[in-house]
Amino acid sequence: MAEILVLANETIGGAALLDAIRTRHEQGDARFHVVVPQSRPRHGNVIYDDVVRDSAQVRVDLALAFMREEGIEGTGEVGDGDPYNAAMDAIGSRPIREVIVSTLPTQASAWMRRDLIEQLQDESGLPVEHVVVDLERDGLPFDVTLVMANQTVAGRELVDHLKELADRGPHRLIIVVPQDHSEGHAVREARERLRTLLASLEEAGIVAAGMIGDPDPYTAAMNADQYFHISEIVISTLPEGSSRWMADKLVDRVAKSTGKPVEHVEVSETVEA
Repeated sequence: MAEILVLANETIGGAALLDAIRTRHEQGDARFHVVVPQSRPRHGNVIYDDVVRDSAQVRVDLALAFMREEGIEGTGEVGDGDPYNAAMDAIGSRPIREVIVSTLPTQASAWMRRDLIEQLQDESGLPVEHVVVDLERDGLPFDVTLVMANQTVAGRELVDHLKELADRGPHRLIIVVPQDHSEGHAVREARERLRTLLASLEEAGIVAAGMIGDPDPYTAAMNADQYFHISEIVISTLPEGSSRWMADKLVDRVAKSTGKPVEHVEVSETVEA
């Protein structure tokens, strides 16, 4: 069976790309391998490798979730930070027979400014289909809600609120848990809380993916707004008197900087990892 490489980054959920995958699937005899190159964040003084990789993995997970919903067979991986290298690595290690590259419109696409399509055609000798996704004009075929939480990430109030959101219409949830600090046990505990929430959402039939973010919650939120086409933001905290995020006016700062609707969910009890 032929394998088709899908190379995309922030356009991974665009309707034009999803339509191209669906159309090629309907032609039969193909499976897909999604590669998302790692992208460096614009915000923060320190680059955390886990955060960069996690953000790309979330894009892979959301693309594969769409394929599963459509009955499309697919695999995926996080690629090299250079899109050309990411594509060629996959082509060199897998039975790739075709390539689909998804970009923003030419004037907004760094990939197009470096002639990525022509480079891949010349070096791989494979047919390369270019799909343009105009996120500013067309948006996404579903709402993407960014959820910021740490100790409260699996709290009952937050889980109930996210289930209510999903009932309103097509949604994709991206959960970001800022790591408390760089010690291994703190990151492991944050990942356990994240897994608890994702399991609850999966059981409810809600498409969600999650990642560990920058230790500073404001920086984590701003980087997520860079990485993903966010429709709205939910920030979950402990009660006001117990919450450092509320003391730091995180909700107001994120709303002002992103220009997105921001909803605050207060969680009365934390869930142990």
